[in-house]
Amino acid sequence: MLLIKNADIHSPDAQGRCDILAGGGKILRMHPDIRIPRRYCEVIDARNLLAVPGFIDGHVHIMGGGGEGGPATRTPELVLSDAVKGGVTTVVGCLGTDGHTRTMGGLLAKAQGLEAEGISTFIVTGHYAIPARTLTGSVEEDLLYIDKVVGVGEIALSDHRSSQPTFEAFLRLAGETRRGGILAGKAGVLNIHLGDGRRGLEYLRRALAETEIPARQFLPTHINRNPDLFEEGVAYALGGGLVDFTTSTVPAYQETGEVKPSRGLKRMLDAGVDPGHVTFTSDGQGSLPDFDAAGRMQGLGIGRVTSLYAEVRDAVLQEGIPLATALRVITANPARIYRLAGKGGLAPGMDADLVLLDPKDLTVHTVVARGRVLMKARKVLVKGTFE
Repeated sequence: MLLIKNADIHSPDAQGRCDILAGGGKILRMHPDIRIPRRYCEVIDARNLLAVPGFIDGHVHIMGGGGEGGPATRTPELVLSDAVKGGVTTVVGCLGTDGHTRTMGGLLAKAQGLEAEGISTFIVTGHYAIPARTLTGSVEEDLLYIDKVVGVGEIALSDHRSSQPTFEAFLRLAGETRRGGILAGKAGVLNIHLGDGRRGLEYLRRALAETEIPARQFLPTHINRNPDLFEEGVAYALGGGLVDFTTSTVPAYQETGEVKPSRGLKRMLDAGVDPGHVTFTSDGQGSLPDFDAAGRMQGLGIGRVTSLYAEVRDAVLQEGIPLATALRVITANPARIYRLAGKGGLAPGMDADLVLLDPKDLTVHTVVARGRVLMKARKVLVKGTFE
């Protein structure tokens, strides 16, 4: 068992000082004074630390991505310590542009591997193109029969790399995703990559106006890609839609007007957007290609999961957003949107995923995933098999 003493609890709302007892991967008890003989458990004194839920990164290319510049530009897989250093205890893995050399079978195996190494993992089925590439041959059956599959994506729209699907083809996929989620008792989220194209959120707006599919079925990402798409995203979120900011970036993106997520969150909140409708994801291990106006790649970066919490920290320290609100975009919100049972908060019966933060500068101090200490006092204790 693990006993964390005297922590200042934020779940993500402030709950005061408390002890946390974990065992069997779950939080067993939370009480102001829990006393267990030390021979029965590991004890961490968190007297001067904040305890927050483990971070959820809902968009990570865990087996690598890329390839837009040829085989040499395929990005490497996620290693466990990168997630640990970023306080990430749960990831949702996805494919991207490449659904050929990167396969759904490989994605599932990588997710299983990361879980065996120490963190919780889920995946979405498909890649940029429609029809979606799946494991069983059916979106609905992937959701129904494969426990780790919680949605579909990332499907590319408004991008020169998309399959340029018709609106009707997009709706069919949305309907399949919806039905699969209902049958499986899962969220059935359709994760949508948005490019720089002028159509922006057009398909999503039409889907909500012309069909019965609820807004919670769609999660458009990269909403901060450029100023026009961001403003469109503000209006979409005010209308009840969900939006996701990408925290990884490269200088070329910033030069073309990419909206910094911490600043974008502040602008959305100031505009009246419900904070429960916003998430941050890292696009970790994804390629960040810089294309010119003719679609030729000029440069390439790589997404990092460590960027996720960095932007949440900036939202608090630089933008003045309350800690509970900022934390929600990487804890409670993705847990609710993807229906990840036991994730996103701190309470008895929930998974023992938590991060201890230094209150002086809000840096990550200690990371616990399913009751196991992966990092303590800023030292990574558990690494991946081949690290």
